[in-house]
Amino acid sequence: MLTSSIINQINLVSDQINKSKIKIILDNLENNINQQLDGSVVEMGCYVGTTSLFIQKLLINYNQPSNFFVYDSFQGLPDKTSEDLSVAGDQFQKFQLSCSKNNLITNFKKNNLALPHITKAWFNQLTGQELPKKIYFAFLDGDFYFSILDSLKLIWPVFNKKGTIIIDDYNREALPGVSRAIDVFFKHQKVQIKQIENLAIITKN
Repeated sequence: MLTSSIINQINLVSDQINKSKIKIILDNLENNINQQLDGSVVEMGCYVGTTSLFIQKLLINYNQPSNFFVYDSFQGLPDKTSEDLSVAGDQFQKFQLSCSKNNLITNFKKNNLALPHITKAWFNQLTGQELPKKIYFAFLDGDFYFSILDSLKLIWPVFNKKGTIIIDDYNREALPGVSRAIDVFFKHQKVQIKQIENLAIITKN
């Protein structure tokens, strides 16, 4: 497994995720790569690229540098809805965690990594035409109810059902909309949802 060595090759560029969670993401991605699943890798909500850098580094090691697609509004958080309300999450407000697309690009260049395919848009403005034709791995980090729900609606029709979806902030008190979106979307789907730290790891039964 390459994950352990990659974790030590790149520094975190923000405090939005730790290396323990990144290792979990990479371990699952590497497992999917070794299964030689058809499709591409997507990240919905990349911010400055904290997780993106590690994902791309792993893909490069497997000769898949052009197989990574990232999506972000680069305007920070959207409006909250009733599903997102929590006293513990008052610090998460509209436009918080904003950054420019150039911030992301700069972090890739500093680490001498090939750029992924980058799309700037709110998730509810994306269409299926802006996604890869097939996806085998997805990391979703949208923080709010509709950001996660919109992401799932986009990727699920083209998702390789042997692959893995990982969603951040699952069962996190400050961001209740994430779990609610997962529960609603997968209510009638035959999937397994396993939680490690605050990551929901979703695979088809």
